[in-house]
Amino acid sequence: MSQSSRLDHDAYLVQPGKKIRLKDYATDFTGEFRNKADAKEALREDVAELAAAQDLLWASKEHALIIILQALDAAGKDSIIKHVMSGVNPQGVNVYSFKAPTEEERLHHFLWRPMRVLPPRGLIAIFNRSYYEEVLIVRVHPRFLENQWLPSDPREKDLKKLWQLRYDEIKAFEKELSGQNLQLLKFFLHISKKEQRKRFLKRLDEPDKNWKFSADDIRERKFWNEYQEAYEDMLNATSTEWAPWHIIPADKKWFARACVADIITAAIARLDLRYPVPSETERAELAEARRELERGADD
Repeated sequence: MSQSSRLDHDAYLVQPGKKIRLKDYATDFTGEFRNKADAKEALREDVAELAAAQDLLWASKEHALIIILQALDAAGKDSIIKHVMSGVNPQGVNVYSFKAPTEEERLHHFLWRPMRVLPPRGLIAIFNRSYYEEVLIVRVHPRFLENQWLPSDPREKDLKKLWQLRYDEIKAFEKELSGQNLQLLKFFLHISKKEQRKRFLKRLDEPDKNWKFSADDIRERKFWNEYQEAYEDMLNATSTEWAPWHIIPADKKWFARACVADIITAAIARLDLRYPVPSETERAELAEARRELERGADD
């Protein structure tokens, strides 16, 4: 039985057109899983299903998949990628981290970056952060707009109009992708401020985790409330029927991993993929290949 039945996916879905408040979503919710062991078993089964589904995705060449992971620092994006995608063929998956844009990228429209790395049919792309940073970190720190290409000078206008314009452009962009058989799965890893503090301290306490810590993490933490507001507005504005958002409780890493894996596996299953059926010409070529091999069985 498919493990998609373990969780009620609608519980994590931001329903298009319905306004949500992040404070209404518990960060430590663990759904139908009784404990960590239960979630790990579900993850193991989903990883196996995902590996089989990826093989179908690759063979059929009918659809592509983009998985978007957005979150505040220490919410577990890297952990999700490591554990959920552990069983897939690395040749069929590309991971892109959307860090600060380069000079060349700043001179283009903000959607130029994702356009350059869209996966062809048959492949999966994972965006570790994404073009949504342009309505998140740039909104919290509008000074980043100074070096960007813009249709007009936002310093002379209400910035709310700029964010709304970007929301609209993102929705149109994603609708076009959806129409081209490119499935988007968007996840916001919802972590509490208390749990983030705990994970930051762990990075400082454990020498082998020091490399994960940055002074910028503490500076950004001071804008917690501003980020919550930016995320809430973004989720409300850009969760659509063709590319809805999922809010994943992230205080328990074991739950977040199992939940994301469950949703991804179920989404690919709904594509109802099939292995390609050989044409009459291809079947004839296969038959000839068999005869050739059988004639020279011992070479």
